[in-house]
Amino acid sequence: MAARAGGAPGTATFTEQARRQQLVDCTIELISTRGYPATSLAAIAERAGISKAAVLYHFSSKDNLTQAALSHVLAEFTAYVRERVDRASEPPAAVVAYVRAMIGYQQANRRHVRVITEMLLDDHGGTRLKTPGQHGTGNRLQELADLLAAGQRAGCFRDFDPGTVALAIGGAIDSVVSHWLAHPTYDLDAAADELETFTLDAITHRDR
Repeated sequence: MAARAGGAPGTATFTEQARRQQLVDCTIELISTRGYPATSLAAIAERAGISKAAVLYHFSSKDNLTQAALSHVLAEFTAYVRERVDRASEPPAAVVAYVRAMIGYQQANRRHVRVITEMLLDDHGGTRLKTPGQHGTGNRLQELADLLAAGQRAGCFRDFDPGTVALAIGGAIDSVVSHWLAHPTYDLDAAADELETFTLDAITHRDR
């Protein structure tokens, strides 16, 4: 059976698309419970109830399949955040919605968070990026920078470099969530409240 090179979704039949989605779901489940190194093609095939050759028909390698799983997770994450930001009527509310959604999604989807960290972080304590500069995966920091710049143009925010401040806010979100993952009793809801205040204090006009 010839392997599809990554499996082009646009040319797949309905049945093939359903099988591909099943394999992505199995991969997410395995990475989130066993970790990336232990998620082999054989394990995915076993979980899906098909042969390894059948897996390779849809995805030509473990890397293609795990990247598809990561892309699926990031797409759902991005859609969740964007939907909530789009509901906001004013720039400050949009930035708050972004912060809340970033934390809220990860709080409700620990499996997806594990996939992201397993795929993007190295194996030395889960603190270093495999590829420097991946903090902005899914274009999330650029979207935040755009929200901040829009608020500046509307006169809602003080003068600052949107890219730098987006990095700072994004880093704060990542740190809070990372701490919660390591310490499950940490009050993430209270942390989200503090981070909202922290963000607004950092970007709004300051009294002279």
